[in-house]
Amino acid sequence: MQTAVSQQDHHIIGGGIAGLATAVFLMRDAGIPGERIHIYEQSGAVGGSLDGSGDAGTGYLIRGGRMFEEHFACTFDLLSSIPSADDPTISVTDDILAFNRMVPGSSNCRLVKDGKPADDRYDLTLGAHDILDINRLILHPESSLGDRTIEDWFRPSFFESNFWLMWSTMFSFQPWHALIEMRRYLRRFIHLFPGFTRIAGILRTRYNQYDSLIAPVVTWLRDRGLKIETLAQIADVTIEGTRQDRFVTNLILADGRNVAVGTEDRVYLTLGSMTDGSVIGSNQQAPSLQDHEGGAWALWQKLAARHEGLGRPGAFCSDTGKTAWHSFTVTLDSPDFFEFMEDFTNNRTGTGGLVTFADSGWTLSVVLFHQPHFRGQKHGTYTFWGYGLRGDRTGNFVQKPMWQATGNEIISELCGHLRLSVQQMQWFDTARVIPCRMPFITSQFMPRSPGDRPDIRPAGSRNFAVMGQYCELPRDCVFTVEYSIRSARMAAAAMTGKVKAPPPVARTDLDPKVLVRAARVLMGA
Repeated sequence: MQTAVSQQDHHIIGGGIAGLATAVFLMRDAGIPGERIHIYEQSGAVGGSLDGSGDAGTGYLIRGGRMFEEHFACTFDLLSSIPSADDPTISVTDDILAFNRMVPGSSNCRLVKDGKPADDRYDLTLGAHDILDINRLILHPESSLGDRTIEDWFRPSFFESNFWLMWSTMFSFQPWHALIEMRRYLRRFIHLFPGFTRIAGILRTRYNQYDSLIAPVVTWLRDRGLKIETLAQIADVTIEGTRQDRFVTNLILADGRNVAVGTEDRVYLTLGSMTDGSVIGSNQQAPSLQDHEGGAWALWQKLAARHEGLGRPGAFCSDTGKTAWHSFTVTLDSPDFFEFMEDFTNNRTGTGGLVTFADSGWTLSVVLFHQPHFRGQKHGTYTFWGYGLRGDRTGNFVQKPMWQATGNEIISELCGHLRLSVQQMQWFDTARVIPCRMPFITSQFMPRSPGDRPDIRPAGSRNFAVMGQYCELPRDCVFTVEYSIRSARMAAAAMTGKVKAPPPVARTDLDPKVLVRAARVLMGA
């Protein structure tokens, strides 16, 4: 006799958005009581890559933010059930949509060259061969691309175009990244092409993504009896049986505890992490370059070495020189810099999005958020964020790679690109600057082969599923919240039979009107 779903224990490894979303789907759609769901998170806080922390004194910190857009069906379905942190009478979904109506985004200064907004910032500067290569890639079958890289497909001139500069900084692509992922992004987001140079169509959250998304989800879960265990690293998972019928029997924690898992129980594994191994610096100190694989990668390495069908993590985490970049968060005590940037960009704070310095050796970009960016942010403080896509290269004003730069040196580089005067540079005299190194931040973009990313339900699995950024979801795009939440919904559906499978990925690339508009953009019409 099969155990009733309500009597199963559900063990979720990882407290990022995929793990939290799994818990919501189990409760909301499968009727699993909160006390039957267990989340194990290796760090001291849940939320994974959707973070936001700090205070006015030491400085606020976000490592980065994931993009949103209207076709994230699984994300908005999930968040439609979660009350907003500020107004519990509306959902988080409603709050996001209301905020974007109130603060619509459309950049007037996407690129800066020679210390001023670029004259050709709305020109993609693509040659005829480049346009042809983009169209060929969109139409090319994914199955025949193999592990080719973006630079294998495009000519050198393509990487000198404004299109590539805006595309790569918006999505964090590098020339050595997987061509398959470039193709998926082109097809998945082709409907955004008309607003591409202005970053129009991208949705923002009211606060940082921890305060806007994670905190309300955690509140909803805890109100329903779920206990989340932080500082609980799963060091190993025992899987027994055969390739045709295998099941988890034990979870082994780093502190020595052993959690028995019955064959009727369910386990949800988050494999890998793009922010695992992150380290921060300060105004006076650069982040350490002694990269290490954290617990999420170590667990995946162990499981993949012992069991077929659980992927090949080495394809993603073995070359941090190609997967790392540094971000930085700045906390200021006056609005002077924000007022300057409003005049410089012709955008009200929070409406412009990413500003990229086209002639930057670091490929430096910054974004000024709508303020306050943290719930409870001290009145009179202001925060902004930036990153360097090519932090391995020497700066223009600071003669060292960004990877070796302190927070103060990053500010010096930024001031140089903006041509700030000595007096204007004093705006940053008391700034708290927190640089952050993320060794694996673009690891999911690395070239891969079939089998490198495991299926949601590996072959023969009786009681476990895989989720997160490193499982295989045909057509959808990694490095998005939607990818993690879609994987969570698929895992919960596979393990319970009670959660509905997610809707298909939106195929705007099949809409003739969308294709015509995209073609006009590429042609500069």
